[in-house]
Amino acid sequence: MVCIMSGARTTTALFLLGCCVLALGLGSGSPENRQAKHYIAAVYEHRSFLSPNPLELTSRQQALELMKQNLDIYEQQGVQIIVFPEDGIHGFNFTRTSIYPFLDFMPSPRLVRWNPCLEPFRFNDTEVLQRLSCMAIRGQMFLVANLGTKQPCLRSDPRCPRDGRYQFNTNVVFSHNGTLVARYRKHNLYFEAAFDTPANVDLVTFDTPFAGQFGMFTCFDILFFEPAIQLLRDSEVKHIVYPTAWMNQLPLLAAIEIQKAFATAFGVSILAANIHHPTLGMTGSGIHTPLKSFWYHDMDNPKGHLIIAQVATNPLGLVGTENATSETDPSHSKFLKILAGDLSCEKDAQEVHCEEAAKWNMNAPPTFHSEMMYDNFTLVPVWGKEGYVQVCSNGLCCHLLYERPTLSEELYALGVFDGLHTVHGTYYLQVCALVKCGGLGFDTCGQEISEAQGLFDFHLWGNFSTSYIFPLFLTSGMTLDTPTQLGWENNHYFLRKSGLSSGLVTAALYGRLYERD
Repeated sequence: MVCIMSGARTTTALFLLGCCVLALGLGSGSPENRQAKHYIAAVYEHRSFLSPNPLELTSRQQALELMKQNLDIYEQQGVQIIVFPEDGIHGFNFTRTSIYPFLDFMPSPRLVRWNPCLEPFRFNDTEVLQRLSCMAIRGQMFLVANLGTKQPCLRSDPRCPRDGRYQFNTNVVFSHNGTLVARYRKHNLYFEAAFDTPANVDLVTFDTPFAGQFGMFTCFDILFFEPAIQLLRDSEVKHIVYPTAWMNQLPLLAAIEIQKAFATAFGVSILAANIHHPTLGMTGSGIHTPLKSFWYHDMDNPKGHLIIAQVATNPLGLVGTENATSETDPSHSKFLKILAGDLSCEKDAQEVHCEEAAKWNMNAPPTFHSEMMYDNFTLVPVWGKEGYVQVCSNGLCCHLLYERPTLSEELYALGVFDGLHTVHGTYYLQVCALVKCGGLGFDTCGQEISEAQGLFDFHLWGNFSTSYIFPLFLTSGMTLDTPTQLGWENNHYFLRKSGLSSGLVTAALYGRLYERD
C-alpha cells in the first residue's frame, strides 16, 4: 500500500518513507500501467552541499567530489518518476568562470540518442550525467534533475560569449532504462551571471508509459509566458516537472503558494522540487493537482525531505466552476446582485441590486497605500463580521463580499495593484489580494506573516483584463487550501471560499499581462 495524506497541516514529514510502492505493481514499462489511472511520483527537497567559496576557481576533480556528496543523497527507489531541485547538485552564487569546473558537456537529446550509464566514454566531462543515468536504471524510474552544462560555440556565432562556450542552467530527464530523453535550458534567469539564456526558448515535453506527456521548466519561468504558458498552449501536457530554487516571499509568492496556484489555474499536476536552505528562505516543495496538494515547508528542520504521492493520470479541475453554485445560495446570490448592480443601475428589476450595494457601502472604510511585494498597493481595511468593500487602481477594481463566523483581534485589508512590477524582475501585474496585516496599523499591511486566526467565508473578484490569473491561497502555518469555486461572471473573475479550517493569511487573484512586460 501507499501511505498518502490529503495535505500537511504541520511542517512534519508528509509521508512514511517505508511505504511499499512496489506492491502496486506499477512498473514503468508494464503494459497494464499504460491504462493505469494513477502513477507514483516523488519530489525531493534537498539540502545541498555548497561550495565553501563559489567565487574561487577549483579543479574539475574538486568539483566532482563536492557534487558526488549531493548525488549520493539523490539515490532513491520505488517510484515511477522523481524530481530533484534546481541547483541541487552544483549549488549557486558562482561567477561565470568559477562555475566552469562544475559543468557537464550536454549533447541535444533531439540529435543524439545516448545512455550515459551504458555509454560512459562517448563524451568527455559527463560524470554527473552518467551518475544520474545509472540512478534511473537502478530505480527503474524516470528521473528529473538540474545541473550546469556547457556547449562550445563558434566565433562566427554573433551570440557566442568571448570564452567560446555557452553555459546553461539545465534540467535533464532520464527514462527508466537510463536513456537521456529530454533537456531544458532555463530561459528566465534570476540574477544568474554564471549562465547564458538560450537563443530560442526550449518548449520541452517528454512521453512516459504511465501518464503520457509531461512538460518541464525551471523556477522563475513559472511567472512568464515563455515557456510556461506557451508549453501548455502548444501541447497535450497534463503534468509538469518543476525543479526550483525558490526564496519565499510573503504574502503573495511563497513557493508552495505559487506552485498550487499554477496547478489550479491551468488544470494540471505539478511536481515541484525546491532546494532546502531555510536560512536563505528556501523551502517549499509539493506534488500538486488542481484539487489536492501534498507539500512540505519547514523553516526549522535542517534536513531535506522526500514527498511521495499517488497522482491521477488525468487530473480533474474544479468541476463546473462557472455553474457549481446555485443562485439561491445566499452568499452567492448577494455576489450576483452586487455584480449586476456594479454593471447596471437602472430603475427596473435591477433596483434592488443598487439598494443593497449602496447599503453595504454606506460606511465605506478609508483608502490607504502600503508597500506589498515592493509594489505600491491601494488598500481598504476589512472590518466587522460581514460586509462588502471595493478598491480600485488604474483600470482594475477589486471587490470583497465577506462573512466572518468569529472576529479576531487582527487587521485584514483588501488591496489592488495594476501596474509594472520592477523589483527582482520586470513584469506586469493585476492583483486583487485579501491579506492579514502584520499588526493593527495600516502601514503593516503587506508585511510578511505566516500565522493568522481570522476565518472568512467570502467572494473575491475583479474586472481583470487578462485570462491568466493565479488563485493564491495560503492559510496559517504555511498551509494550503483549495477554492470552493472559481470562474468568470459578467466579465469579472471571482474566487469563492467557505469553510476555512485555519486562519487566512492570503487569498489573492494574481493576474499576469504578459504582453505588457
